Amino acid sequence: MIFGELSGQNRVQATSRKRLILLALVLFWMAVAPFSEQAQSQDTSQPPPANPNKQEAPPAAGGPQNDVGPYVIPKKKEEAPPAAPEKPKKIENMPNYSISVQVPLVNLDVLVTTKDGQTIPGLKQENFKIMEDGAAQKISTFNQSKAPITAVLLVEFASTNYSFMVEALNASYAFANTLQKDDWIAVISYDMKPQILADFTQDKRAVNAALNQLRMPGFAETNLFDATFDTLDRLDRIEGKKYIILVTTGVDTFSKLNLDQILKKIKSTKDVTIYPISVGFAAREYCEVHHCRTRGIIPVGNMDYLQADNEMKTFASLTGGRAYFPRFQGELPEIFNEVGSDIRNQYNISYHPTNSKLDGTYRKLKVELQAPDGGPLKIHDQKGKDVKVIVYAREGYMAKHTVE
Repeated sequence: MIFGELSGQNRVQATSRKRLILLALVLFWMAVAPFSEQAQSQDTSQPPPANPNKQEAPPAAGGPQNDVGPYVIPKKKEEAPPAAPEKPKKIENMPNYSISVQVPLVNLDVLVTTKDGQTIPGLKQENFKIMEDGAAQKISTFNQSKAPITAVLLVEFASTNYSFMVEALNASYAFANTLQKDDWIAVISYDMKPQILADFTQDKRAVNAALNQLRMPGFAETNLFDATFDTLDRLDRIEGKKYIILVTTGVDTFSKLNLDQILKKIKSTKDVTIYPISVGFAAREYCEVHHCRTRGIIPVGNMDYLQADNEMKTFASLTGGRAYFPRFQGELPEIFNEVGSDIRNQYNISYHPTNSKLDGTYRKLKVELQAPDGGPLKIHDQKGKDVKVIVYAREGYMAKHTVE
């Protein structure tokens, strides 16, 4: 009886347990089903790689491969090229500045004359041969033009000898009469120091008025070196070709500068040609015959004048000019006409030197005439005879310094 009740209860309990297990299974299935469906969808959308052991670089990465795997290097985004900088706007009244490199250029004025002083025109570029320190140079430009001249009439006017003063004045007036309307002339006199009588002018009357002031000299000293240095220093500020017509005895008595210093200044000054005109030659010859101890107030002997003549020749040769030593006053008009002809019939030559160093050294020049075949050029007169020619050109020039 009891066993029958117990067995009935056992059946009821067993049935209850089955229901609980079934309910638990249903709940478990309901909880797991969404995850299994998501896993199946992922498996079907991305098939497994053919070689699961091979490591691929991410699609947005690049770089070299190695045994471990790829170096992941992010790819740079493609950027547009930078825009060109805008040109700065020009400001009114503002000058334009630019950087330029200067190439050395040497300008050379060459005069070719006969033995008698007559100029020889009609020469061509190939007739000239220029040597700089022994090296041949290639001519860049060549022309012959009768351009107006720019000159300074530098006159010695000191109370040394009356005949010297008169001759200096006559020589100055003779030069003034040869001027043309487009020429620019300045007048400077000197004794103890230089004095500007007339600045650059094209008026002949102003030149004559300046010379008319030379009536009473102030000092007996003739400081030629100081006056020449001062004139060269002033001319250095003027562009273009310049000339100094130096009317002087050539004697320097009391200058602060010595001969070496003035020669150095002449060598370093460009585009200036000096034409010395000596005065007082007649008085010098008179004293040589009559054994004068002095030539004026200052005791100057014959040796001093000979040295002065050599200095004037040096001034001329260094700058490409000619020195004149007239014996008589009647020679002056012809001499100054010859000077004007020389200036207006020069050959203007320029070249770029093969030695382009800016070292401030002195370069020696030599100008020769040559035939088309390279031999010496021969010039004949109207009768067919060979004519001896003389070439006048500066003996050298001073190269610029790098700091200039």
